[in-house]
Amino acid sequence: MRVVTPRRLSEFALRYPSSRIPLLIWYEVVRTAKWESFNDIKQDFNSVDYVGNNRYVFNIKGSDFRIVVIIIFISKKVYVSFIGTHDEYSKINAKTI
Repeated sequence: MRVVTPRRLSEFALRYPSSRIPLLIWYEVVRTAKWESFNDIKQDFNSVDYVGNNRYVFNIKGSDFRIVVIIIFISKKVYVSFIGTHDEYSKINAKTI
């Protein structure tokens, strides 16, 4: 898969240094994945949730941080639409962000 917005991960890791290694691990797994469906994602990340509208939520570092991504399976692209703390995530609508 191609993570189209990797800079957002780097910028977030600068603000929250404890997220750096978990984000790098997440990025490497996603970058080398060949996902065709939600079931494929679940094999790599058991805690991932599909929230609708092509959006998927990943827990990072337990549930300290959350990433909402848009996945386009046909073009093999992953867009990071939100990355934040658990508290920040609770204030958004993941289906529309």
